[in-house]
Amino acid sequence: MKNKNISTFIACEAAYDEADIVLFGIPFDGTTSFRPGTRFAMQAIRPDSYGLETYSPYLQRDLEDTRVFDGGEVELPFGNTEKAMQEILDYTRQVVADGKKFMMVGGEHLVSLPTIQAAYEKYPNLHVIHLDAHTDLRQEFLGEELSHATVIHRCHDFLGDGRIFQFGIRSGTKEEFDWAKEHTHLEPFTATTLQETIEKLRDVPVYITIDLDVLDPSIFPGTGTPEPGGWTYRELMEAIQSFQSLNHIVAADVVELSPQYDVSGGSTAVACKTIREMLLTLAK
Repeated sequence: MKNKNISTFIACEAAYDEADIVLFGIPFDGTTSFRPGTRFAMQAIRPDSYGLETYSPYLQRDLEDTRVFDGGEVELPFGNTEKAMQEILDYTRQVVADGKKFMMVGGEHLVSLPTIQAAYEKYPNLHVIHLDAHTDLRQEFLGEELSHATVIHRCHDFLGDGRIFQFGIRSGTKEEFDWAKEHTHLEPFTATTLQETIEKLRDVPVYITIDLDVLDPSIFPGTGTPEPGGWTYRELMEAIQSFQSLNHIVAADVVELSPQYDVSGGSTAVACKTIREMLLTLAK
């Protein structure tokens, strides 16, 4: 777990042994079905993070007061999705075994599957809060059970009913929405029941996964599957601020930035700020 990066995310320069949180990137977009490019997210995020202040006026906390180790990128094989998922699982298991919280940055959303699994192995009562434009609840997609379109269904395979809470969802098949009625808490479009969910989950282990395409494409165009009708950044920040009431957030991820689709750099700035706020949330 030695940090060989020359470039790190802003203020994430603690040594691994002394760190409370491990930040790492997963450069994988091997099942992307529309526009690829999320493998390049962290290459854009790290240098752009220095356009941020370390202090969050939203949460009134400072990254300078945290101990975060930036572990670089998980090295993955090309062309073998199952092996890539195993490599991610092995890496994350080690982080969890060493008593660290972690912040993963994708990568397409499938990479959340092994990181959620690693957290679940440590915390069998794990619950997941999922912010996204898409249901991600297909049983299979084009014959493949491992896909960015099936990731939350695959998590349900081991988590079971009553453990997954989905917000902002505005795209999916009829079958997915019908399946969710029986197996997950899915609130389409908004997050009006998020505070109620947080009250329910206040003292249980929670994993938060944020697919940035929950945001409207007018705010976040740099993604592989943009979906109109999404949240404003203020709405996302209100959700993150509400997470401060959770007492046992064990891990989080931010996925689905494809920086090359927004040459303005605005989408990368959005990703950077979201990562800062979630690192501070984990460090609470």
